Amino acid sequence: MLHYLKKEAEKAERKTSPALIENVSRRSFVGGALAASGLVLAVRIPSASAREKLTPYPTGGADMPHGYGSASDPHVFVSIKPDGSVTILAHRAEMGTGVRTSLPMVVADEMEADWSQVSIEQAVGDEPLYGNQDTDGSRSMRHYIQPMRECGAAMRQMLEQAAATKWGIDASRVRAKAHKVAQLDDAGKETGETLGFGDLAEAAMALPVPARETLLFKTPDEFSYMRKGETKITDLHDITTGKAIYGADVRLPGMKYAVMIRPAVLGEKLKSFDGAAALKVPGVEAVHEIEGFHEAPRKFAPLGGVAVVANSTFAALQGRDALTVEWEPSADHAGYNTDAFFEEMSETSKKPGKVIRDLGNVDTTFANAKTVFSEEYRCQHLNQASMEPLVAVARVADGKCEVWAPVQSPYGAREDLAKALELPIEDVTVHVTLLGGGFGRKSKWDFMVEAALISRKIGGAPVLLQWTREDDMHHSFYHTVSVERIEMAFDDAGKVTGFRHRTVAPSILSTFAPDSGYQFNIEYGMGFVNTPYEIANVRCENGQAFAHTRIGWLRSVSNVPRAFAVQSAVAEAAHAMGRDHREFLLELIGSDRILDLKALGYPEDFWHYGDPYEPFPVDTARLKHVINLATEKAGWGKELPKGQGLGLAAHLSWHNYVATVVHVDVKDDGTITVPHAVTAMDCGFYVNPERIRSQVEGAAVMGMSHGLYSGITFKNGAVEQSNFYDFEIARMSNFPKVVDVLLVEPQPGRNAAGVGEPGLPPFAPALANGVFAATGKRLRNMPMGEKVA
Repeated sequence: MLHYLKKEAEKAERKTSPALIENVSRRSFVGGALAASGLVLAVRIPSASAREKLTPYPTGGADMPHGYGSASDPHVFVSIKPDGSVTILAHRAEMGTGVRTSLPMVVADEMEADWSQVSIEQAVGDEPLYGNQDTDGSRSMRHYIQPMRECGAAMRQMLEQAAATKWGIDASRVRAKAHKVAQLDDAGKETGETLGFGDLAEAAMALPVPARETLLFKTPDEFSYMRKGETKITDLHDITTGKAIYGADVRLPGMKYAVMIRPAVLGEKLKSFDGAAALKVPGVEAVHEIEGFHEAPRKFAPLGGVAVVANSTFAALQGRDALTVEWEPSADHAGYNTDAFFEEMSETSKKPGKVIRDLGNVDTTFANAKTVFSEEYRCQHLNQASMEPLVAVARVADGKCEVWAPVQSPYGAREDLAKALELPIEDVTVHVTLLGGGFGRKSKWDFMVEAALISRKIGGAPVLLQWTREDDMHHSFYHTVSVERIEMAFDDAGKVTGFRHRTVAPSILSTFAPDSGYQFNIEYGMGFVNTPYEIANVRCENGQAFAHTRIGWLRSVSNVPRAFAVQSAVAEAAHAMGRDHREFLLELIGSDRILDLKALGYPEDFWHYGDPYEPFPVDTARLKHVINLATEKAGWGKELPKGQGLGLAAHLSWHNYVATVVHVDVKDDGTITVPHAVTAMDCGFYVNPERIRSQVEGAAVMGMSHGLYSGITFKNGAVEQSNFYDFEIARMSNFPKVVDVLLVEPQPGRNAAGVGEPGLPPFAPALANGVFAATGKRLRNMPMGEKVA
């Protein structure tokens, strides 16, 4: 996260050309699948400072989003070869979001390419060439839809101009369609004369890229792929037939296999080890100490430990079991027990904290209130627990390092590999494989550095370092533990006149900087200072809580505990006041308006998901609309059998307005089941509805896992969970059986919002509210447990 923040700050200061598309057909740095002759365009997104100077698209019509990006000078390369094939270099990782399908769809649609002739090549980690490659923050589609539309439109117009020149006619007399350019007569009808894209690629190479203001974009009724939901997923065939290459599928000549034993408690150091017994295990070839980094902040450095190298992973695991290892105790974290820590955080939440947002006169309002609502909501640590455990293949030989891994941040990994190995960065190559899930864990590259250090220890032979599920449970970067206290002041008429939110949680910043115990602006901007309620008196306070484990981000980050707390509290307060939950929530949101952040007392460094506020304003009408859509579809207010209930929650994150209604059926033995859930989403301009629905359906399963089952606890500094038997997730026997996804059609001028993360935060509070509606029992701790006692 700090790496990301630093890079973004640096890039925002650079001055860049307002041009977004370049013809780089003859540039020597274009290699791989793009090296062959043909037309190659590079898509560049300007920095924040340059974005402010950009004007709207005069030829794009009212439907066109503004296409703001987050990085300076990143390039996405698109080529047309002489045989007509189109290749797009994917600079972001594919981990189930469908970005390797959806972004190419945008280009193919605008350029009128035949989808069957479009292929994808994965880029290596090279930020100077490809720009920000961090696949996180729900940014890949949000920031690249419009630039890719520009690229497709530019290519189409260049091919049309090349055809017009070849035929000696005006460009208005040609039209690209389905991988060809057709000649038109004076009436605009096709004459039958056509030229294929491949026939025109070389001639188009010599043409300048059309100016931005001259680009003509397709209207939604002209789309061939976008919003159709019928395009075949790029990697689907290889994934379903077992041909897709994930991290553990990489094979190199002479490759060895390794596992590591690491300290159970943060801050423990290797005191001694005896590898004699391990070396007697058949197949074990070497045992080596791997140095760790023990000074705080640790960032993404390896924890250190002992590596066992063998001719198979099975042999390496047996060798690890035979090791004798002694650790030096951790003075700072050996006493970490989450049960006791929760009580400490709870006491902190009852006291005034550091004021982050202050509107009106909160103290007087609460002092004069007719009724005060006050409750706290707790969330355990969470682990990303992707189905594919961490794995990396490394080869460090002849002064060079090459690594293959399922990584979300390949360039950050490349930088730290170069530092750890004391190599020039140009001598380090990071290859990105498909990811079997990521959720934020694979944007931390400690496992890749470990693999490289092991390869160097064994003389440069390639080595596959495999983490087990237990390794993943015990040595992750965990989502923070938290206590959120929500208080509301009511007047004589039952109206909310004051709202106070106190958050107490160790911060992600502790991974990157000296730990102050306080959170920082990115965490504050996730459902804390920006709860969009029309209340005159609001105060947001942050109490101290110091980290005792590695804290990292997980899908939706601080939105998860914040949505759980705020949306549970709203439902609970509504019941206490005898109000219908939906009507009370809509009343809190208030009038249809665009929020004026300054007038509402937002902090000056308010973090808005890395984007300027003007093109992504908070529009309360959109939030209310998805609430109404979801509740109408779910049949809000209908009579349900005993033990069943509907729960509602709504949340805004990554500029995406989401409301979820969960139908809960509590069985006679107390088991919580979900036969049906409805999520309404207004994500602005969107491309691939099938992938969006998949993301929302996945969020429902993950939300139920977090809500009922999945929690990480610590005792004496060590994680207590080891595998899916004690870190449970939703299974086939109990998961949301039907998930309806309602997508709001984009309105003219609305930008694309993030999609991968925003579907998750509302699910757990909607589930908790549904349990209450079904049973009358309020569950305030997440996970809540699979049964109601």
